[in-house]
Amino acid sequence: MAKTKDPPAKPTALAGPIPPTPDYPEPAGYTVVARRYRPQQFAELIGQEHVAAALTNAIASGRIAHAYLFTGARGVGKTSAARILAKALNCAKGPTATPCDVCDICKSIANGDDVDSIEIDGASNNKVDEARDLRSNVGFRPTRARYKIYIIDEVHMLTTGAFNALLKTLEEPPAHVKFILATTEVQKIPITILSRCQRFDFATVNPVKIFDALKRIVASEGLQADDEALQIVAKRANGSMRDSQTLLDQLLSFSDGPLTAERVHSLFGTATDLWVKELAAAVLGGQPGPALEMIAEASARGLQLGELTDQIIDHWRGLMLGGIGVPGSPKSSASLDTILAGLDIWTTTKQRMRGSPHTQILLEMALVRLSRLEEMLSVAQLAQWVGGTEAPAGAAPRQALPASEPAKKKTAGESEAKPSVPAALVNSSNINELWPRLKAEAGPVIAARLAQTPLSPAIIGPNALAIRFPNGYTAALEYLREERNGEEIRKTLKKITGADWQVRFEEMPADLKAAPSPSANGRGGGAASKRNDLLELPFIRAAVEILGAQLTKVEDGFDPNPVRALAPADAVAEDDEIEAAAPEPDDD
Repeated sequence: MAKTKDPPAKPTALAGPIPPTPDYPEPAGYTVVARRYRPQQFAELIGQEHVAAALTNAIASGRIAHAYLFTGARGVGKTSAARILAKALNCAKGPTATPCDVCDICKSIANGDDVDSIEIDGASNNKVDEARDLRSNVGFRPTRARYKIYIIDEVHMLTTGAFNALLKTLEEPPAHVKFILATTEVQKIPITILSRCQRFDFATVNPVKIFDALKRIVASEGLQADDEALQIVAKRANGSMRDSQTLLDQLLSFSDGPLTAERVHSLFGTATDLWVKELAAAVLGGQPGPALEMIAEASARGLQLGELTDQIIDHWRGLMLGGIGVPGSPKSSASLDTILAGLDIWTTTKQRMRGSPHTQILLEMALVRLSRLEEMLSVAQLAQWVGGTEAPAGAAPRQALPASEPAKKKTAGESEAKPSVPAALVNSSNINELWPRLKAEAGPVIAARLAQTPLSPAIIGPNALAIRFPNGYTAALEYLREERNGEEIRKTLKKITGADWQVRFEEMPADLKAAPSPSANGRGGGAASKRNDLLELPFIRAAVEILGAQLTKVEDGFDPNPVRALAPADAVAEDDEIEAAAPEPDDD
């Protein structure tokens, strides 16, 4: 049985018939601000007047090099200058320093599609085979222009093999070939390439010049923007003209009315200058609590902590400039050393924040550390304290140092203080009275080393002292043997005794019995006392002073005076013998 066809479905009211596709006009392309306001003449290069003047004079005088190298930060006009130079060389009315911008060659070069001005991206064409292709193509003459010009952008991305393949061609190209190389990292280019090019360094653009250029662009676009908003954009661009134009383009698309500073801060996630000043005042005032509250509030509002840190660093830089007297810079009551230390902390914090998930914690740590900066000791202060000298003016910490009171400076007309222990009275018997004074006044670090020896010092000659260490105390011994530390001990001895001293540091044998180091009022005994007695003997003192000998070991039972003491009777008998032996006087 034949199957009947279903009747066609009627269109429902909800669906309805499918409308025909309307014939919309092709959407007009939008060209970004950075491209629409790209410089087309040497005179339009903002902030690169020195480069424009040099190239203009070279073209006017006919001294055109075969290879140029343009180096500088991103967005400062390197590629634009390369295109302007290509137009100046190949313009129908050229070579001329002011290309016409109306001929076909100028227009095609400005658009980047001229057949005789070849633009090469060094990042994607960096192989040796591509460099060899370029070398083989330079022999062909240009199609319609005067020169065949190769513009190689980011040339530092070429491999070593590609550079080597270009060397000979770059040094002696055909007369119809010109090379213009551009790079942001000139240090990566081999010296063999640099020596074959005329180098031009493009400077970062001053924020004032960027601000003026942005103001002209806003006026040309028929829009409105506050000066403060444009100043923020100019400062944020960090010397890059292209970056400032890109930011302005973004802001103009975001704003549906006049561009204000509030809108700029809202889009960038930054804070106002007043907020940064209040934060700095709280930190420098030693109030970390309010500063931490401000950071917490800023984070809750969605501000970018990295951008805030950049703003704080810029403000601290202004404080540094104000501290050295640069006109127009902010002032602070904090010392210049404090500001410099804070700037170092901020830059270190910014570096640590890159890639860290704990940016707020790092920022808060920096705030707390900075608020306590006046209570901390700098390396210079610590070195002066260890050396026993006074801290410089304006750099003293809030808390007193845990050291003895420094000696007062001698005022005008004040006589020299007399030594407390004259050197002429120092000998082996009273050396223990000098030892505690030496440790007390030599400074805390040297005193700690002197306290490590259990042996008392020894007099080895007039104004000569031996400080002895037993085995196992080599670290303290080597420290004191350093010239500056030994000189400090000699200065301290002269201060105490009023005379110059010779100081020697010795390592004693292991079999020498150590005597306890004397206290302030105590005196040594035992082996050390016996050794000191021996050093008082005339023949031993002569050996020490004349020959530089050292007493290193004393045998048990050694008696330096073996002559027995005479009894009274023996003394009388001996006197009689002497009298009997004496010759009688001659009466004649």
